[in-house]
Amino acid sequence: MSALLDSSPAIRAAQREFTGGRDYLAACTAGLPSRGTRAAIIADLDASAAGRVDLAGYCAAVERSRALFGSLVGVGAERVAIGSQTSVAAGLIAASLADGAEVLVPDGEFSSMVLPFQHVGRGIRVRTAPLGDLAAHVRPATALVAFSIVQSATGEVADAAAIVAAAARVDALTVCDATQAIGWLPVAASDYDAVLCHAYKWLCAPRGVAFLALSTRLTARLAPIHAGWYAGDDPWSSCYGGDVELAADARRFDVSPAWQAFVGAAPALELFAALDPAELYTHTTGLAATFRAGMGLPEPARASAIVTWDDPDGCDLARLTAAGITASGRAGRARVAFHLFNDGDDVDLALAALGG
Repeated sequence: MSALLDSSPAIRAAQREFTGGRDYLAACTAGLPSRGTRAAIIADLDASAAGRVDLAGYCAAVERSRALFGSLVGVGAERVAIGSQTSVAAGLIAASLADGAEVLVPDGEFSSMVLPFQHVGRGIRVRTAPLGDLAAHVRPATALVAFSIVQSATGEVADAAAIVAAAARVDALTVCDATQAIGWLPVAASDYDAVLCHAYKWLCAPRGVAFLALSTRLTARLAPIHAGWYAGDDPWSSCYGGDVELAADARRFDVSPAWQAFVGAAPALELFAALDPAELYTHTTGLAATFRAGMGLPEPARASAIVTWDDPDGCDLARLTAAGITASGRAGRARVAFHLFNDGDDVDLALAALGG
């Protein structure tokens, strides 16, 4: 219990907002709903079942979520578009590239950050390089660098500062998928031209809530190819025909929101926005470091809340599962994640299951 006792009062209070968490080491797969999220969704379902569908309340939840995500990444709500999948946001950006443009991505990058660029056509070329050396592979022909700041399969944290600096030297755009980061790793959207994030993992929102934070220069290059009624300046006046005034800010890139998902997302985002990012980072990476030490695994170059190790036959994942621990396996590796709702007991239970 030492990791819990060493946590700040704010972290301990936030942990009490979760009814689960013990034995759950899979935030990198899907987060757990907080009490607030569960209550909000149940209340909405009850109201809807009684015939009291609250459309105004749905839109308020969307805008509240947009503003809260902006606060988490340090930008105003006017720079944030909402959606349901990161691949759709990546496709929007891919469509803005010039014919024949070169896109650089890490080897083994999550497919939602690769396929939209690979299949957009028009001669756009996708080139790969090792994540640890990605900055060195940026060249004058590179138009855009797309990468996850935390890799899904390995938990490796990118040297984002080096990548951004290398891109700036050749005036290349930077697109950062922070789905595996925001919620434990501080991310500043202003460092990149675009930050993509699906909130159902580390932000513990329902699946179907995604965000796209945009720089001014990339916003000017994008065409709202997915525009629907919710991209209008006043969505409720944009429901019919083509004579629609689109929003002047990032909202012009909105897609129609999954209403009930945003009802649950708003309380989740409020919970994380109220926490000190540095304390949350220390808590999660501290638990991961303790687990690595117990397993005899080396510390990575940049601390991560995700720990992976070779497990080609799945034996270690099977041991964790048999002990009642929820973990995951990716690309021939066992994978565990330590989040807000975890504590030192979770580390001890996992190590015991693995004989560590």
